[in-house]
Amino acid sequence: QMQLVESGGGLVQAGGSLRLSCVASGGTLSDFAMGWFRQAPGKEREFVAGIIWRTGGAWYADSVRGRFTISRDIAKNTVYLQMNNLKPEDTAVYYCAASRDWGTRTSTSYDYWGQGTQVTIPS
Repeated sequence: QMQLVESGGGLVQAGGSLRLSCVASGGTLSDFAMGWFRQAPGKEREFVAGIIWRTGGAWYADSVRGRFTISRDIAKNTVYLQMNNLKPEDTAVYYCAASRDWGTRTSTSYDYWGQGTQVTIPS
């Protein structure tokens, strides 16, 4: 059973940066795509960024493209989300997930989920 653990969330001012980490254990990620999702109060969970573990190919939601960067460290079995120029609308709980369906933006396609980490950007 794969376990995903997110960390790195916190409170930063608008324009600041955070780097989220997601450490996977209990299995190899070579057959997976990894994704970051977020859910703000009163809103549906939305796709943020994804990466194909085997190739490093990445894709992003329009709302974060150019500000966020997803990457992975193969040796550490870790996925990162570097978030720059943060905005109040980025405030949400951020979740790491793993999917065997490469390139998907659909949350229901993901097989494993982390517990989430809170990101707060005051107005």
